[in-house]
Amino acid sequence: MAKLYMSENKFVSQFTVTEAVAVQQLKDALPDILTEAFGASDVQALWGVPLDNASDDERIKVVLVKFLRARNMEIPVAKDMLINTLKWRKEFSADTVLDEQFDESTYGDKVGFLYKTDKEGRPVTYNFYGDIDQNKVFGDVDKFIRWRVALMENGVKQIDFINTDAMVQVHDYTGASLWGRTANTKEATNKLIKLMQDNYPEFLSNKIFGIPKWGSMIFKVLRPLLPEATLKKFVICSCDELKTTLLDYINKEDLPPIYA
Repeated sequence: MAKLYMSENKFVSQFTVTEAVAVQQLKDALPDILTEAFGASDVQALWGVPLDNASDDERIKVVLVKFLRARNMEIPVAKDMLINTLKWRKEFSADTVLDEQFDESTYGDKVGFLYKTDKEGRPVTYNFYGDIDQNKVFGDVDKFIRWRVALMENGVKQIDFINTDAMVQVHDYTGASLWGRTANTKEATNKLIKLMQDNYPEFLSNKIFGIPKWGSMIFKVLRPLLPEATLKKFVICSCDELKTTLLDYINKEDLPPIYA
């Protein structure tokens, strides 16, 4: 599909004509979007990028196109998504969640952490599901959600929307049991998936799964139900193959010690 014009921002320069036009329309609507979200059109920042319709900062376009792509380039639906995201961030206090303190003995490195980047400079978040105390980690679902949002915000903070616009998520199921999920674990997982889909659109570059045999069987069943665009970002391997698979995307020196 034809490109509209050249830009110093590599992501904007890759926009199709349709994307460029839609992004401009969404940008023009920012005062109305901010008014609906906050009750006033004063410029607010999203992920460190001021949502100023009069600004020449092209990072704004990189942020806005995420909402459009997540909603099949339908401007009214993307506008609603952006409004709802801004409202949620205000209600959740997402901009200050990184200032909160979380119990390291509950939400430490055994559960998840951010560590360096992939070969393209994108931040990498590691998530673990095996050697954890589910009753402790998921006992307070709301607290877990706040911790996981803080982890996400920390990853997004590493994205400049100039050289990088997405991140890598690694999900390591080594030692996880098919039948070991508690009710709170399921509730937290379902809430988190919806929250991420609704409020962090198009932030996923690759999602790498290291799964046991039972996970492979489940994925084969679910595969036909997943959108092709989502499947393209998924990388599935066995737990034994995870380190080798990670090396396809991440330099050896940038892997965390657990995979050394």
